[in-house]
Parts: sequence; C-alpha cells; structure tokens
Amino acid sequence: MTAPEEQVAPLDRAAPGESLPGRIAALVRELEAELVAVRRDVHAHPELARTEVRTTRVLAERLRAAGLVPRLLEGSGLVCDIGRTGAHGFGAAVPAVALRADIDALPLDDACGLPFASTVPGVAHACGHDVHTAVVLGAGLVLARLHDDGLLPRPVRLIFQPAEEVMPGGSLDVLDQGGLDGVERIFAVHAEPKIDVGQVGTRIGPITSASDAITVTLTSPGGHTSRPHLTGDVVYALGQVITQVPAVLGRRLDPRSGVNLTWGAVHAGVAHNAIPGTGTVAGTLRCLDVRAWERAGEVLDEAVQQVVAPYDVEVDLEHVRGVPPVDNDEACTATLEAAARDLHGPDAVLLTEQSLGGEDFAWYLTKVPGAMARLGTRTPGGRTFDIHQGDLEVDERAIGVGMGLLARAATL
Repeated sequence: MTAPEEQVAPLDRAAPGESLPGRIAALVRELEAELVAVRRDVHAHPELARTEVRTTRVLAERLRAAGLVPRLLEGSGLVCDIGRTGAHGFGAAVPAVALRADIDALPLDDACGLPFASTVPGVAHACGHDVHTAVVLGAGLVLARLHDDGLLPRPVRLIFQPAEEVMPGGSLDVLDQGGLDGVERIFAVHAEPKIDVGQVGTRIGPITSASDAITVTLTSPGGHTSRPHLTGDVVYALGQVITQVPAVLGRRLDPRSGVNLTWGAVHAGVAHNAIPGTGTVAGTLRCLDVRAWERAGEVLDEAVQQVVAPYDVEVDLEHVRGVPPVDNDEACTATLEAAARDLHGPDAVLLTEQSLGGEDFAWYLTKVPGAMARLGTRTPGGRTFDIHQGDLEVDERAIGVGMGLLARAATL
C-alpha cells in the first residue's frame, strides 16, 4: 500500500479542539506517517514466534525516545507503563488499562509484491500483526503526549506480546511475567480485511473460537499391499479417522457449540505397493463454546480409539490445548464502540460475526475484563484479501484509525 497521503481521500477525523477526542485526533494526524513507516519496517523484517528480538528492540528504542521506560520480557516482547511517573503520575495502586499488540509473523512466503515486502525468506506478516504493532505503539505515543499535558485520566500499560501464532500462545508468557499485574481492563484490535477502513467490528461475548492442535499417529508392522489381512493397514485406518472422527464429534457434542475438526495435513507411505508402518494426520479442533471445548478432548479421544479399533493399529493422540474463545466483556465492548463513534461518527461501528479462528488474547480475558475489535483494513471498493495468505495487503489508513480507537478507549 502507498502512504496515507498517496491513497484515496484521507479519512475524516474530528478537528483539533479543546475536547479530548479532538486532541487525540490531532495527535493521530501528527504521528500517523511515522507509524506507517514503523509498520513497513516491521513488515520488511518479520520474526517468528519467540524470536522477535529485532522488533522488540525497535519498539523499545521508540518508547525510550518518548521518555518512557519499557520493561523487556524474557526472550522477546515488552511491556511499558504510561502515567506511573512524572509530574502527573499515578500511584502504583491505581489500576491501569492495558493495550495489547502481538508482534510475531507467520512461516510463509510474502507475496504482496510491495516495496517493503519481507526480506526474510519463508517468513511474512500475513496476519496483520505488523499493523497491530504500529497501532499500539502509536496509541502509546498519543497517550504519552496526553500524560505530558496532564490529560491522561489513568495509567496505561502497553503490551507487545510474542508468539500469538503458536499454541497455547505467548500471552501466557506475558501473564507468567506479571504483565497483567495492576491492570483492570484490556483492549486490542485485529486487522480485518473484510471490513472497510474507517470502520470497526464489535461483538459482545465470544468473538473467536477455542482452537486446539490435533495430531493422530497410527503405527503397525506394515506389509505388502497384496496382504492387508496380515498387518494393520495404517493408510486405510487413517482414512477412517479423517472421515469418521469429525462426524462422531458432530453427534456427541451439542451442534450449537460450533465444534469443528478440520484436517490440514496427512502423511503416510512412499510406495504404491507397500503398507507403511506409520502414518499421521493433523488438524485443528475449534469450538465456539467454552463448555464444549472443555469436554471435546474426552470425546475426541474416545472417538479416535473406537474408529481405529477394528484395524489392528496402535494409536497415539496428541491434543495440544490451544486457546479459549475471546469473550468480549459488555462494558468494555461499549467502550470501544463509544471510542470509534467519538472519532469517526455514528456509522463507524459494525456488528461482526463470531469467527472460528483462535486468538490467544483470550487468556487475558480469563484474568480481567476486556474486548477486542476487528479493525477494517479494506480499501472501500477494493479487493477483499484474506489473512494467513502471503498476498495480504492492508489500507494503511487503518493504522491511524486503530491508534485513535485504542487511545480514546484508554481514556474513557
């Protein structure tokens, strides 16, 4: 994407004035180009989960330049408080509002074809985490300026979290290192290429699903394809697992819970006339409902064992518990909606659907109330891209929209 000033007409924002929304809008305009440049730098230098060392350094340097004191997390990532020190500082006992960004990239090739495309083969920011990173950094810089002006009503913590793209997620690393201590609410955005830039999608209650990683490995002595009756037929048994286990789950768990088991990889054998001794199938188990998620593991194990029982194979089920659904708090969702309308008018908020995607922001919401909004990144009238695809492009005006949204939410 081109820079904001080179795109289609700039988004309307509140004019500068004495009101707090007006001041936030003015600061967004002042800082937006810089944050677009940060996003492009991060996009060009993506880093996989728990290796985000360069990204962490870039963020820490910019925060220090703003007079802030970031705390580096073990490995990668950081947290940074605004408003705990200085002339208008708050005491440590005053609870903070947290803003969270995930900073890791995906293990796939960048196919966007833009001048700032990934310089790292096989690694790309294809989920919008580069946008999230720029948004939260920008919101933090806006809030730091408000703090300097004596306009920040409460302390704010910025959380730049590693490893969202791996299960059970880097948010647990942040929690283990006290990243949410002293926080009473938390907000985040996620890039959404199905929503036009300038709009945000919100939803009370679950907005994502639970997501687990499933791997089934079958073993047998193997043999010749002319004598399947003398061995365990791993390939045939895998076929039964692939087709029957999802059907069993659909009959053993409440269909209203949205349980979905989808296979993404299957491996077995190398020759057309040899029954292999081992084979695997791997996929994801997703649930819209927390209670179904808690029960699904037991049902899955029983289903796999029963399906392969007739085929004389040994079975190993690896079930990596991932993340629960992101369950948006009603009051926090209302705060995000009010922030969007303050800055972008009454049509800025859309009701969004619940997704089967998993998001480890959910772990924070098991500790404190919070909400995630979907940040529109589609150019109006333009192509609808998809996340987790190497050709993903975003309308970079979304960065300013997200900056203002989270900065305003933190002050309400």
